[in-house]
Amino acid sequence: MSLARPASAPTRRPTRQPVGAVARRAAIRIRWDRVGRVALLVTLAIVVGLYIQPALSILKTWRAERRQASVVHQLIRSRGALERQVSSLNNPTTVVAEARALGMVRPGEKPYVALGMPR
Repeated sequence: MSLARPASAPTRRPTRQPVGAVARRAAIRIRWDRVGRVALLVTLAIVVGLYIQPALSILKTWRAERRQASVVHQLIRSRGALERQVSSLNNPTTVVAEARALGMVRPGEKPYVALGMPR
């Protein structure tokens, strides 16, 4: 067995390509890793964009709830004050004192008006 090449077999030499063709082929080559990164960033931006509106809605709802809670607390305090006022107005002593402050007298009493009193 001989390792020599037959004389009729042509030897292949690597062909040299022009410098411009190599540069063009390098410019045309697609960088799939970059394309993948850009696609992921675009997808992330879309997902974040989809979450913005519900997040703003939740924030508005939370603020409205806080306002309503403060109104409820204010009404609870007001209710307590009104209940105390009702209980005091149901007291007969308070009714008499309020009537006297308005200048009313009981039947059979003689009203007196004092003039020239210092304030």
